[in-house]
Amino acid sequence: MIDCGSLEFAQARLQARHGQRAGDAAWQRLETAREFGALLEVARRTVLRPWLVGIGTPASAHQIEAALRTHWRKAVAEIAGWMPVAWQPAVLWCTALADLPVLQHLARGGEPLPWMLDDPDVRTLCSAPPGQRAATVAAGRFAPLAAAWSEPASLAQAWLAAWERRLPQRTRDAEDGLNQVASALLAHGRAFATAPPGTGALLRRALQARLSLLLRRTALEPAAVFIHVALCALDFERLRGELLRRALFPKGQVA
Repeated sequence: MIDCGSLEFAQARLQARHGQRAGDAAWQRLETAREFGALLEVARRTVLRPWLVGIGTPASAHQIEAALRTHWRKAVAEIAGWMPVAWQPAVLWCTALADLPVLQHLARGGEPLPWMLDDPDVRTLCSAPPGQRAATVAAGRFAPLAAAWSEPASLAQAWLAAWERRLPQRTRDAEDGLNQVASALLAHGRAFATAPPGTGALLRRALQARLSLLLRRTALEPAAVFIHVALCALDFERLRGELLRRALFPKGQVA
């Protein structure tokens, strides 16, 4: 019997989930749905259905953002529960990945959007006057990112440093696997930051292929769980894009 909360248990769970991820055919069906209602109908017939709970027709961009962020936190918390206790803080810190764009927006002086004011993780920060946001960050759950507040472009690097501090003691093989994952994600971030318009989808597909290869190489290593989280994040981002395009450009006005 495989014990719950062991690396073996986590590996069994993530392999099962990895095999259930939406394939190319499912994504192609979603991409050809011209209107929001049609997209929801198609998506609800796929393994993406749980991500759509709370999203109805019609739905505003703010409702979509709020629902998806809630599902992201739940998904990461579930994955963390598969892992040994020592590894759970590092996995749970991955919930903050969805917050980085929000934090960058606010750090640059942007006005909070309506859905941000209702979001349990960022509403306190959004309610603070712009001049007090740095102090608010330092006093809350995003405190590890406070030092990067004055340089919003460095928030991702600050997130990575905080993630590394949450990793428990590990073997050399586990360290190597985690380094490969971090290198792949950092390389993607650098490429994406300088990519010409229209190449984002290609870069994401390249990252997915790289991560899928690493997943096979890191079987029974902690790195495999973080790879699974990264692949879930790519699916999350892709679904978010499809939903928001239909919500913002209704009646088939999708480019």
